[in-house]
Amino acid sequence: MSRDELIKKIAGAAGVSQKVAGIALGAVLEGITEALKKGDKVTLVGFGSFGVAARKARKGINPKTKEPLKIPARKVPVFKAGKKLKDAVKGGKKK
Repeated sequence: MSRDELIKKIAGAAGVSQKVAGIALGAVLEGITEALKKGDKVTLVGFGSFGVAARKARKGINPKTKEPLKIPARKVPVFKAGKKLKDAVKGGKKK
């Protein structure tokens, strides 16, 4: 699903214009981004959690030249799906 398709879905479900839905989606994504920049965790109960993980520095190999190179340590965004999302994707709850 593209961003435009998601905006149309939000607009239809909320009964608002696509412009308003686009602004709302932008605000949500900006809020998540700003929280992650600060190192905060964002939890949407039932959907999942966004967070930041630290990756250690490591050695790699340039695939073209086969020369070794150093990959620096860095922070990366991570997402962990919540139970409701996991259940919806796998086709519902098992009994």
